[in-house]
Amino acid sequence: MKEDYSSMRGEMLGDGNRGRYARQILLFGEEGQKKLKSTRVLIAGAGGLGSAIAFYMAAAGFGRIRIVDCDVVELSNLNRQILHAQADLGRAKALSAYDSLAGINPEIEVEAVVERISEENVDDLLQGCDMIMDGMDSFPSRYLLNRAALKRAIPLFHGAISGYQGQATTIIPGKTACLSCLFPRAPPPATAPAIGSTCGVIGSIEVTEAIKYVTGKGRLLKNRLLLWDGLEGCLEEVSYEPSPYCRECRGLGRDA
Repeated sequence: MKEDYSSMRGEMLGDGNRGRYARQILLFGEEGQKKLKSTRVLIAGAGGLGSAIAFYMAAAGFGRIRIVDCDVVELSNLNRQILHAQADLGRAKALSAYDSLAGINPEIEVEAVVERISEENVDDLLQGCDMIMDGMDSFPSRYLLNRAALKRAIPLFHGAISGYQGQATTIIPGKTACLSCLFPRAPPPATAPAIGSTCGVIGSIEVTEAIKYVTGKGRLLKNRLLLWDGLEGCLEEVSYEPSPYCRECRGLGRDA
């Protein structure tokens, strides 16, 4: 079921918006802020990662956010899924997320979609979107997003967490390796332990990458996997390359 709970706003920055974004406009100027406002985002998942991603994208002023999740809010979610509260138990996560995001920033457009992302609907869900934010909790779903990003030639900002550890990378079709180059085989399925702070770290990294991509600032995590270890309090970087044997991209980004 697709629920359109969107509300449109103008493209120009009014005085109120300049005040809202004043501290980040110091980093990338009003032109950068206008670019964020014109960017259309698909956030896949409204759980731990997806909540953190959506929270900071809404606060930063990404103008159009489509958040997709088929699940309902459960008590065990509330330690880490910051868009949901006790009163939301039993509600669709996408609709709960919509309400929270509307409160965070009423000057953006938010669309809540209560569906499971699948081969059958992914093209429809990505209509009009400029980028994909990975807030999923399984590799089969991530591979689906990877294929969709390759097909539409739009960036995929990947993140994953397990307990105190997490990882993030940026995939730009035709310019970098894809997710299947990095992970030719999916890890065995398991219920991963999770704490909210790890979701916050990795979700924030994903959003920072998206901001850098849109505004043209900094060095993206292209062909670099950033590994966070919360127990050790350290970050590690692992380089990887497009694979000519990749079943999805055939190493398309090797010569970029």
